[in-house]
Amino acid sequence: MNSTRLNIVLPDALIREIDQIAGKRKRSQFIAEAVKRRILDLEKDRLRRAMAEGYRAARQEDEELIREFEAADLEGWDDY
Repeated sequence: MNSTRLNIVLPDALIREIDQIAGKRKRSQFIAEAVKRRILDLEKDRLRRAMAEGYRAARQEDEELIREFEAADLEGWDDY
């Protein structure tokens, strides 16, 4: 896996928490995993919103079709 060195600034308190959990020698790995998890969460949220929008659009289309064919569905029922 290729890596690129970054110079980032984090609050001291956050660095202390990372060090307590992961240790100083594993900061980079811990931060990389945290960032990856956040990216996945954001992608899931984006997908959920896109799916919800698609469902709303499909529902609206379905309702329009139902209204459009409602009269045709009732044709001929008076004969029975």
